[in-house]
Amino acid sequence: MSYLPHTPDERAAMLHAVGVERVEDLFANIPDELRSGPPDIPAGVSEMEVARLLTALAAKNLDLEHRPSFLGAGAYRHYAPSVVGAITGRSEFYTSYTPYQAEASQGTLQAIYEYQTMIAELTALDVSNASLYDAATAVTEAATIAINETRRERIGVARGLHPEYRCVLETYFKGEGFDLVDLDETWSASPSTMGDALDENFAAVVAQSPNFWGAIEPMAGLAEAAHGHGALFIAVNNPLSLALLAPPGEYGADIAVGCGQPLGISLSYGGPYLGLIAVRSGLVRRLPGRIAGATVDTNGRKGYVLTMQAREQHIRREKATSNICTNHALMALAATVYLSLMGAEGLRELATLCLGKARYAAKEIAAVPGFELAFDAPFFNEFTVRTPVPAAEVNRFLLGRDIIGGFDLGTVDPAMDRYLLLAFTEMTSRQEIDDLVATLREMGAAGTDASQRLLEGAGARGSE
Repeated sequence: MSYLPHTPDERAAMLHAVGVERVEDLFANIPDELRSGPPDIPAGVSEMEVARLLTALAAKNLDLEHRPSFLGAGAYRHYAPSVVGAITGRSEFYTSYTPYQAEASQGTLQAIYEYQTMIAELTALDVSNASLYDAATAVTEAATIAINETRRERIGVARGLHPEYRCVLETYFKGEGFDLVDLDETWSASPSTMGDALDENFAAVVAQSPNFWGAIEPMAGLAEAAHGHGALFIAVNNPLSLALLAPPGEYGADIAVGCGQPLGISLSYGGPYLGLIAVRSGLVRRLPGRIAGATVDTNGRKGYVLTMQAREQHIRREKATSNICTNHALMALAATVYLSLMGAEGLRELATLCLGKARYAAKEIAAVPGFELAFDAPFFNEFTVRTPVPAAEVNRFLLGRDIIGGFDLGTVDPAMDRYLLLAFTEMTSRQEIDDLVATLREMGAAGTDASQRLLEGAGARGSE
């Protein structure tokens, strides 16, 4: 609850300053059907009674937190040990969310240094920076590094790259004269096929594995094809998958990027998350943002410093290669705590659990009439299913059974409106998978007309 101290005259003056007559005019661009209108609060009601009313209104929201969920597509429901929140919630960390003077605190610098070490080990590359804002930012910064390093102006983008990452690439490069070239789906073609689409004007090739549809790409072959034309290879990975799959440094990636959300960071309605980026040693001076290094003082005591960077990118103005000069320190700390708790064996066990649950689900769903796996490709913790009716209707039916379905791929590609991306983590129980399969079987066995009636009934229940 908040107390607003402004008088009617003060509110009128503020409205006049922005050029409107009423507070309602500030929301004129919002369609009428999306407006809830003012709350029905009688005059003279106490603060306690207003709080009770608003609590009752909030209780009408659907409780999605405790429902079975198979939604992934880049953000995953993993369990974060309580110690992660306990440490990141300490005031000395929590109040400096993105510390602009990190060098003022040895504790902050040490945490960054440990984070960098862990990400470098996870990716099998030489150097990581202190983190970026998110995976989309990291992909774009990696492409910028490649352009500056090679002095070329074309970036090849594998079709399996997350569409949001590609949109950010387009936004950054719009007006810069750089070209984004879509490459064919690579898991179904040989790397040499992709190599035929490249030429000496490519600065880099960007490929994601597991890709947006869940398929694992032949990354070693793709890296070789890129290097054959003098281009850098940028690998986009789910960091948790690297506990089982070959890390980027082992198959020749020059730059590795990804989203750190699976590393102990809650879904939080879409953020804030964490952008991972690591490079081979020859590219370290092109990394944006911060890098923490270890040194010794004049007395021989170990200390930590910011190093190998332009102090603030914005000071360099037009010479800057990035506008990023800070990092998501709090999120990086959460990932550091999480990785230190899990260790190499714990991370491998967790990844094995996710893989095992996804494999079990894929086998069971593929046996449901009307449903089939969309691609003949290996996967990690999510895969795409072809559905007998539009995926949006499947999700609506599932929600009517208190199940949060997968990601409707028709929302990013209308031609894929009957494709559903399903994700599985250690939080997914076998019973939840069995319930999902039973519900899909109910739809598949009912036939088209009966299925539509079931969907209509589920829609009515889901809107209650």
